[in-house]
Parts: sequence; C-alpha cells; structure tokens
Amino acid sequence: MNIAIACGGTGGHIFPGLATAQALRKRGVVVSLWLSGREVENVSIENWDGPIVTVKAEGFPSAISLRSIGIAIRFIGNILRCRKRMRENPPDVLLAMGSYASVGPVIAAWNLGIPVVLHEANAIPGRAVSFLARFASAIAITFPSASQYFRHKHIIVTRLPVRAATDARFEEGLIRKDGKFTVLVMGGSQGARRLNEITSAALCMLHRTGAPVQVIHLTGEKNESLVKVTYDRCDVPALVLGFLKDMNKAYNAADIAICRSGAGACMELAIHGIPALFVPLPSARRDHQMKNARVLEEAGAADVMEEKNVSPEYLMEYIAKCMENRERLDKMKIQMKNIGISDAAERLADLVIGQVTKLDGVALERDAMPGQVTTRPAK
Repeated sequence: MNIAIACGGTGGHIFPGLATAQALRKRGVVVSLWLSGREVENVSIENWDGPIVTVKAEGFPSAISLRSIGIAIRFIGNILRCRKRMRENPPDVLLAMGSYASVGPVIAAWNLGIPVVLHEANAIPGRAVSFLARFASAIAITFPSASQYFRHKHIIVTRLPVRAATDARFEEGLIRKDGKFTVLVMGGSQGARRLNEITSAALCMLHRTGAPVQVIHLTGEKNESLVKVTYDRCDVPALVLGFLKDMNKAYNAADIAICRSGAGACMELAIHGIPALFVPLPSARRDHQMKNARVLEEAGAADVMEEKNVSPEYLMEYIAKCMENRERLDKMKIQMKNIGISDAAERLADLVIGQVTKLDGVALERDAMPGQVTTRPAK
C-alpha cells in the first residue's frame, strides 16, 4: 500500500503528518511526504528517512491584486506538477493536513481518481480545507464543533496526531528540582514578541515578591537573546530557548503553560495534562486560535485572555493565584487529560487505510471517544 501525505507549510501541519506517517509505516505501508520547500520543513523532518516529494507552493492572498495574477499562474503550475508526479507513482490514498501546500496535491489526486482524506486541526476550518472539502472522500477533524462548517457525508473526529509523549527530562541543573513552581511559556514556532515581553516582565515582578517560581521560555529564535537578558537582570531562574526539539522535556517539567492556542499546542498540552492560560494570536485567520482556546476553556481545562487585555500586572497576579490554588489547577489537569487522546495518529491511519480497503467503519470500531465520532448524511 502506498500513501502520500501532504503536510507542507508550518510545524502545525508537518508534525501531525509525520506522526501519522510513522503510524502507517509501522503497519508496513509505504509513505511519502509531500512538502512545499519551506526552510522550516527541513528542521521538522530531519529524522525522516522515507521518500519526500517537494513541489513548491505559496499561499493565495486574501485580496485580489496585480500580484494575484502571478500567484494564480504559479498555482496552476503547482497543480500540473503534482499531477505529473502522481501519475509517475500514484498513491492509493492522499492524506492532506491542510494549508496552501495541500491544494495542489489534493486537486491533482482528485483529478486522477485517487481518494483524498483531509484533516482539519482547528475548531474552525482554514480557507484551504474549506475549499478542498468538495474533493475529499473523508474529512478528519480535531474538534467536534468543526463538523458544523462542512457539508460532507463522511466526517470523523480523530483528534490531532502529535509527537509521542515520553518521560524525557532536562539534564540536572537546567531546571531546579527544589519544589519551584514551573511556568512554561510558548510563543509558537515563530515566537511572539509581545507575549514574550509581557510574560518575562510578569515573572520578574513575581520573582521580586519572593515567590518560588522558575520558567522555561521558548521564545522563537528572533527573541531569544532579548528575553534571556530580561531574566538575567532580574535573577529569575530561567531556561530560555529559541527552539526545543524534544518538547516532552518541557511538558514533563511544567506546572502551567502560558501560550498561543494553535491546535498542536492545545492537543499536546491536553495529552500531558498541563493547564494553560491561552493568549490566542490576534491575527490568526478566521480567529481560529480563539475558537480552539474557547473549547478547552468551556471544558474547564484552560483559561483564555485576549492579548490586548493582558498586562504584566495581570499576569503576575494570575500566576500567583495559580500557585496558591493548587486544587483548581489539579482539576484543570484532569480536564486536560480528559481531552487528550494519545492514539490520534492510529485513528487517522485507520481512516486512511479504510479508503483503500473500503472498511469505512474501521475508525468507529476503536475503543475511544464515544459520541465524538460522526458520520452523517450530507445536508
């Protein structure tokens, strides 16, 4: 069996694609990754030893302009190149993880009669998945509420495949083991300058009160040195990194996370049972990060604050209250764990293989998420 996975673009698409690829390979399936040629992809797939197909792609602008004409021409060229590559080595199924990088492979596969499975990571679908849904044999979603945005007969909640949880820990000395309350700050794969500034200022203020707090701060490469200087000046126990390959080390040390609410962060925190204060990216398309965060907030697993309303003073008080009210934090941990599904990659692999074997109900037979799997007639 030969499966192609289009997961180019950002880490939010690549990591779930890789997780599913590994699940498929364990079953003896040949898997190729279809990428867009962005530099971020090279870092994300450095441990991948399987076939890679690179077909350059770019996003389409929201507004029509003269620049759109050139992009449209390149867009058509991308579809034709994808079609040519698929005719040379046709996959049995194409799994597309969303983003502009999925458009060319999906339309090419559909044109060649190859079944397409789409995966939507967020609580509200992005433009690419919304457009591509008409070409799909099945749609997999992370958040059950996303189903309302599709007019499709085969929608299944698989959750989001994420990197496997391990018991990896930081080396002794990097993070103190003396009972300090550990705050994990994440700005997303590209960092978040304002969130970095607010959280570092808040933690400095809290440290001055004598609170036993330490921080693991993932800044994005552009902001690493600036944030490190801030903590050094305040003598805050802090591990500041631009990027961390093994996120399990950070998750296993954290008491709470302060971060953006991309689908990947939401689901990885859920699997590890880490409560969070989400500060959604204000510029996220269709405000999908706010929608993601609200789902976890409604479940009692997280708190949500708009970036415009967050100040160092507010954040300092929030963290202090979390340190004092461990009972509430423990309840949030339980709710996070209830949301986390560790075998999402297996579920998505079931769905993909089902398109080949015609066992469309295979994902429904797995023992999990009662009431969370949906198959319904088209509207």
